[in-house]
Amino acid sequence: MGEKGQVVIPKELREKTGIKEGTEVSIEAKGGAVVITRRGPLAESYVEYFSSTLAKKLDRPVDIKKLLGEETLELNRTSHSRP
Repeated sequence: MGEKGQVVIPKELREKTGIKEGTEVSIEAKGGAVVITRRGPLAESYVEYFSSTLAKKLDRPVDIKKLLGEETLELNRTSHSRP
């Protein structure tokens, strides 16, 4: 552990668990151990995960489902109007 309390996760463990730079993790104490858990979307719920996530640069929540729906409608309109 470094003097600022930073811990390096070995490459083998990062690859095995899918932890990359920028990956959100949860850190908690369980018994006498420190447990680091990768946070992220479940394979079947990417939209749910990202619609409930606030990016660092955003100052308000973004409704991803609504944005995707609007984009889909727009794409359908423009694709039907082409010759």
